[in-house]
Formats: sequence, structure tokens, C-alpha cells
Amino acid sequence: MRYDFGSDNTAGMAPAALEGVIAANAGFARAYGADDITARAADQIRARLDADAEVRFVFSGTAANAIALSMLAFPFEAVLAHHAAHVCTDETGAPGFFGQGLGLIGLPGLSGRIDETALLAALEEPEVGHRQPAAALSLTQSTEYGTVYSEEELRHLIEPVKARGYGVHLDGARLANAAAAGFDLTRIARLGVDVLVFGGAKAGANCAEAIVLFDKSLARRLDNRLKQAGQTASKARFLAAPFLGLLESGDWEGGAAHANLMALRLAEGIATRSPFVLAHPVEANAVFVRMPEAAHARLNALGWACYRFDDGSVRFVCSWATRGEAVDELLEAIAGLN
Repeated sequence: MRYDFGSDNTAGMAPAALEGVIAANAGFARAYGADDITARAADQIRARLDADAEVRFVFSGTAANAIALSMLAFPFEAVLAHHAAHVCTDETGAPGFFGQGLGLIGLPGLSGRIDETALLAALEEPEVGHRQPAAALSLTQSTEYGTVYSEEELRHLIEPVKARGYGVHLDGARLANAAAAGFDLTRIARLGVDVLVFGGAKAGANCAEAIVLFDKSLARRLDNRLKQAGQTASKARFLAAPFLGLLESGDWEGGAAHANLMALRLAEGIATRSPFVLAHPVEANAVFVRMPEAAHARLNALGWACYRFDDGSVRFVCSWATRGEAVDELLEAIAGLN
């Protein structure tokens, strides 16, 4: 493929993240997260969130999400989430695996945002002994469809959940893109989120994510849980180092801002120069286009990687590494389709 717009996972490590790893490779450091690099990276995350929280670095977002959800619901309970959320569609049952049977209840909502009325209806469902009752809510910011919840939208979803004593998880795989779009990270803890997955891989790190526990009572024996799940790195500094490089340099936000800008450039070009229409608002780094299968196949054949998403639209994702010239060449190719 000449340029890959299929995912922001296809880009390599951002220079600042790579420099962080190189710096961490010098000399010796204490193992299993007891090193200075891990401590500094955790402090950077706490500073971004303006919250005292437990922070652990793990190998994947799937494990981070699944372990987080297993902390919020018993095996005989379920987690409410948007039906297109990563935990529902792309994690091969990992929440149920780590949660020893924990269930998921998919909810509707336009462009990846959970519909408030649907959530309230689900919360009012009578509890019976024949199905898993809801015990937690999982949110995604930015969403799988590239939209960004406002603080008020999140509040309306979180408050009724917390009023019932349920837990709240936030999948922040693309949290950097939400922050670059104007979302205030310091509101996350204040809104009542119990567990956050602070994204690294899509922001330019390697395969590293951070579990952030605002509810410190959940941290009891956390390290034992992570060890059992195969998520404890002996050389933990190499998971934390890319975060440290990105956060200390400001490139965690800067790279996301660039990705968002490239997505907007692509969206504007599609809207004004092509025969196709946008399927969802473009608020972060993803662009969804209504495109016939034949046109999509032709675009792939020309060497442009993009794929059809759950709702039938074709998704294009920009990253910290997306070049403006690549966007312009893609627009030329799309404009030539019919």
C-alpha cells in the first residue's frame, strides 16, 4: 500500500516515543515498574488528569480494557457499552475471559455516542435471575466513529449510573485525539470515572497503554491481577518510556492535533471534491465515507488502504505520521472514482 489510512496503529513510533525508549536503554534500572522512568511517566499522566491515581503500564489496550471491566463487575453481571465499542466488537470476548464470564450489553446511539434514553431504559430493566444485570458503564473517548463526547454529554450518561452505585470505565485509546479536539482531561475524574485506559499506541507509542485507577480501592492486589494476566513487564521501563517521551515533549497532544487536522483536511476535500458523502461528523482523527463497494475496491486496488466499518461506511484514519501530501494524493484518487 502506498499510504495506509486503514488505522492509526499502522504508523511507527513517534520520534519522541522512540527517543524515550533509547534513553531508557542506557544503564540499569530496577525491574517490574520500580524504576524512575515508570514513576515519571505516571506522574506525567496524573498531571494531565489533575488527579491522584494509581497508574500501571500494560502491553495492550484489549488487556487494559478487559482487566478494568473485570474490576467493576462480577462474573454474573454485565457492562453497558455502545454496541460498536471496541470491547463489544473487537476484543474476542476478552472482557468475559478476564472477567470470568462478565457480560456486555450493547446500546444504540448515533455516531458512536451512547443514546441517553437507551441507557436510562437499560438501567430500568428489572433484575431477574435469568440474565446478567448491569453493574457498570463503559464509554469510549474519542468514539469508534471519530466523534468526541462533550463534558455535558458524559455527565448525563455517568450520573444515572453512579446514582445506582455502578462503576464507570473510559476507553481512552484515542484520548489524545479527544484532548486535541478540546476535551478537558481534568474533568474525567471529576465526572466520576473509576478506571481510565490512557492511550499510548495510537498516539505514537509502541504497544503500550496505561491503566489509571481513580478509585484507589480497586488497586488492592492490582499487581497480582496484572501478573496473573501476563501484563507485568519485567523491564517495565520500556512500556513507560514511550509515554514519558511523548508526554514530556508535548507530542502526545501535538501528534494527535496533527492527526485531527489531517482528518479535517481529508473530510473537507471529500465533501467538496468527490461524489461521496461523509457518514459521521469529523471531530477527531477518523473520517467515514458512504462509498459503494465497487468504488472502495478500486481505491484499494490503487494502493490506498482503508476498510469498510461496522455501519457499512468506509473508514479512513489519520495519525501523527500522516502527511498532508498523502491526504492530497488520496483526495485526487477519490475524486477520480465513480
